[in-house]
Amino acid sequence: MPADLAEKTDRYERLLAEALDAAEPVPPEGTPLADGAAEYEEMARSYLEDGRHFREQDDLVNALAAFSYGHAWLDAGARLGLFDVPTDGHLFTV
Repeated sequence: MPADLAEKTDRYERLLAEALDAAEPVPPEGTPLADGAAEYEEMARSYLEDGRHFREQDDLVNALAAFSYGHAWLDAGARLGLFDVPTDGHLFTV
């Protein structure tokens, strides 16, 4: 099981990092929706950092959870229309 957990953790870290690179905020600056997009992106980036910290501590369970939560924030923001994201491929469920 540890090899499967390590592979899945690696995959979810890459997924979150790629999704962050691909997501472009769309609300006009200075609007409440722009603030919301910034908060969603900040949460996703924070979870990416947290996951990397957990990985350094050999805590793969919490690393995987952090990467998953981070991607969920970004994916939810995309579904709400806060981000322009690719609609084909594996990065988003939109």
